[in-house]
Amino acid sequence: MVNLFKLKQQMCEIGRRIYQRGFAAANDGNISYRLNEKEVLCTPTQICKGFMKPEDLCVVDIDGNQISGDKKATSEIRLHLAIMKARPDVRAVVHCHPPHATAFGIAREPIPQCVLPEVEIFLGNVPIAPYRTPGTQEFAETVLPFVDKTNIIVLANHGTVSYDADLERAYWWTEVLDSYCRMLLLARSLGRVTYFTEPEERALLQLKQKLGFTDPRLQLENCELCANDVFRESWRESKVAPLAFPPPLYRGANVCSLAWTPGGQGGTGTAASGDGASAAGGNPQGAEGRSELSADEIEKLVQLITDRVMAELERAAR
Repeated sequence: MVNLFKLKQQMCEIGRRIYQRGFAAANDGNISYRLNEKEVLCTPTQICKGFMKPEDLCVVDIDGNQISGDKKATSEIRLHLAIMKARPDVRAVVHCHPPHATAFGIAREPIPQCVLPEVEIFLGNVPIAPYRTPGTQEFAETVLPFVDKTNIIVLANHGTVSYDADLERAYWWTEVLDSYCRMLLLARSLGRVTYFTEPEERALLQLKQKLGFTDPRLQLENCELCANDVFRESWRESKVAPLAFPPPLYRGANVCSLAWTPGGQGGTGTAASGDGASAAGGNPQGAEGRSELSADEIEKLVQLITDRVMAELERAAR
């Protein structure tokens, strides 16, 4: 049986962490926890998460109607309830605006894979949901295509939402993602991002399975492990394009599934190295073991880069 007062104390503590880490300015963000099949504890609207008290929290029913609490429940409770209804195993939901992860949502830049072991094991693919007006039912439903494949989602031009059976873990995923995005931006400022080789990534996914975590990439046929294949089909609606962090392209891979072209459809491209290379700025993992590109491969790579530049120009002109 849930100890309601201890749960309220924990929710306030998570709120303090969110505020102290700069994940929620002023009254940003909201937190919820499913008490049972009919009731959900949640944070109120118009309150700073860093200074909440247990008596400030509210209870709503599974349809969002407020049951108790002196303050009005968060206007974005629909998002939390949509996730809980779609995932019966989820009890806790955390929404906030971690700056580095949110920057990827503002730029509509897919979170790259195959870079950091902890992210591969604990997060895996991270989608970007389309933008809709916050607080609306339409906004809440943007996460539904992704909710069963991940425990954290970037909300375009808004923030992130993470969820789990446990409130502490639901918050952890936000912290892991923002730390990762910060590392990516720092590495990019140094000039390159080095990706894992395919054997290195497969070893991590095997470890992930041993630890009891699932990964949708293991269920897909012809999936390129480091190419954001799981959520690629959603890029058109979310207006997403891998411009700053294009995925590594491996020699011998199914190149049609790797490259991005305007409209979010597959294109063509290949890589200069069997051990993986980034197409952004021509930053290979290393010269050792590389082979020369054929004329056909060079033509495809030039076309890939041209497509990306034209897509960015088209997006900037909107």
